[in-house]
Amino acid sequence: MTTSRSVLVVVAHPDDAELAMGMRIRDHVLAGDRVRVHCLTAGHPSADGTTTRRHECLAAAKILGISSYTFSPIPDTRFTDHRGAINAALFDAFAAERPDVVYTHHPDDQHLDHAVTGEEATTVAMREAADLIHFRSPYSRRFEPNLYFVGTPELLAAKQAALACFASQEQLDMKVFIGLTELAYRQHVHHRVVERFPDGAHGAEMFRTVRQIVHASRP
Repeated sequence: MTTSRSVLVVVAHPDDAELAMGMRIRDHVLAGDRVRVHCLTAGHPSADGTTTRRHECLAAAKILGISSYTFSPIPDTRFTDHRGAINAALFDAFAAERPDVVYTHHPDDQHLDHAVTGEEATTVAMREAADLIHFRSPYSRRFEPNLYFVGTPELLAAKQAALACFASQEQLDMKVFIGLTELAYRQHVHHRVVERFPDGAHGAEMFRTVRQIVHASRP
């Protein structure tokens, strides 16, 4: 019997989760898992105190089926100055519902906010969750995937629709990132393996498993 799992995705910024693993998130939801995304910053508030990017996250969450999208008030692009606050915020996020599976940034990343998030989330997850997986960000360095999630046209369409919610991010060429989903994994997977993919396989999101705990079957 399949058991629903609690999945926590820890990211630095709004849209990080959708860019890196929008298809995987949607697939977790369709499998009956509870998916929560915790974002360490919601970006800069506008004059009326609201945060456009927060609203964009919540719109994307409806498309992907994310059950909860939460935020911490860490200053955007200032993560290296706030490690203590980040650590405390992460312990609070984990305590809200202790997750079975955690996804977060690969710690070796050109973006310092991503790097700090990956390091701190990894430290907390190693004592608070069974399974820990790093995802590939656009600025990841020396990332060697050992887990490839191959999507379907429907999952890719859901990812595209979720990314379209982030209209404020004009510097992000979403067509480029969708293209990476469709092509980047091919530098790691031999074409003879790709040829054996099932019909309808559509792109892949790449991950590196840090820890996975498997229990023996019980009679």
